[in-house]
This record gives sequence, C-alpha cells and structure tokens, in this order.
Amino acid sequence: AVVSTQSTGTEARKIWCFGPDNKGCNVLVDVTKAVQYLLEIKDSMVSAFQWATKEGPMCDENIRGVRFNLYDVTMHADAIHRGGGQIIPTARRCYYGCCLTAQPRLMEPIYLVEIQCPETAMGGIYSCLNRRRGHVISEEQRPGTPLYTVRAYLPVLESFGFTADLRSHTSGQAFPQCVFDHWAIVPGDPFDGSSKAAQVVIGVRKRKGLTEGIPPLDRFLDKL
Repeated sequence: AVVSTQSTGTEARKIWCFGPDNKGCNVLVDVTKAVQYLLEIKDSMVSAFQWATKEGPMCDENIRGVRFNLYDVTMHADAIHRGGGQIIPTARRCYYGCCLTAQPRLMEPIYLVEIQCPETAMGGIYSCLNRRRGHVISEEQRPGTPLYTVRAYLPVLESFGFTADLRSHTSGQAFPQCVFDHWAIVPGDPFDGSSKAAQVVIGVRKRKGLTEGIPPLDRFLDKL
C-alpha cells in the first residue's frame, strides 16, 4: 500500500521506528493522547511492526511505503498480561488488518533497459517491449554511428527470456542491458481475481506453499 500523509513537527518527534530491519520505508508513529503504561509495550509493538513489515499479509513479502498511526490502546490492568507473548501476535494481526482495509496494492521491481541497435531493428524492439508491459522512455542516435540507443522500462517479472526474444525479433541486431531502476505498482486490484496483480499474488502464494488467495479479515480477529 502507498500512503501519502503530511507529518507535523510533533508527530515527527513521536516516530517509534522504521521497518523492516529498522531502516525500511515504513514508519510507526505514536499519536496517542495520555495512554497509561504505553512505554511498557513499546518494545513489543516495535517487534510486531518489524515482523509485519518483513512479511506482509498478501504474500509474505516486504511492505513498502506505509505509515501506521497508533491512536489508542486499552491494556489489561495486570502487568503480567502486558508481556511480549500477548502483545506481539496481537499487534501483528492488527497491523495486517490495517493493511488489508487500506486498499493495498502490489509493487514490482522495474528494470531500466538500454538497447543498442540499428534503425532497421526499432520496430522489433517496440513490439517486443509492448508484449511484456514495457515502454520506451527515450530514443537517440549515437553521434557518428548508424546505431540508436533506446532506453525503456521493463518489469522484472516480464524480463525472463527477454534477451532471446528481442534478438529473435531483430535478427540478432539488438543488444540489451538491464539494471534495476525503481519500484512500481502492479496494475489492477489484488482483490479482483481477474487482475494482473491478483494473478501475481496467487502465483507467489502457491510457490511459497501458502493458502490460496489473500487471507480474509476475520482471520486476524481474536477468537475466544
């Protein structure tokens, strides 16, 4: 999920941690007002946050670009019931529920592809990229040569077999180089079974041996 918010100076001073591994691009912020014994459970809340952002609810992969606000806490009066064994699993389920109700989206790594080719091979490059959800961002001729340099973005998921496919469509005249560039949102809603994002989620969960489909919200509720 991608969350866009503006933080005030007070909130910036109440950031508890970043995650995963204390250095990721997710943040946990304490925005509570006058909650007793809150600092007693801070370490447990942080541990649950690191766990939840390391293994997200959709397919056990890292969460990216999410801010969690802690608004209120109701705790047991007896300190023995405020230990890590009670707080960590409960807080983790709460983080997962927050993610699933915030219209999360799947993200994928994107390659920057640089292709050297003559002008006659340009048509094959465009057709090959279009079939793999790639798109050209620049095209320029190298001075003093008949070669062109084409730069394009290509999802890593679609890059397997790309070099062989490209050369077959350009008669071996195109030479690609791929370098990781950025992350982008996979098109479609992962909760819509017919979307590309949902197919990716199903494939990843199947490969990891997880249950099919994104877990329902009631799985993260405490049951007596």
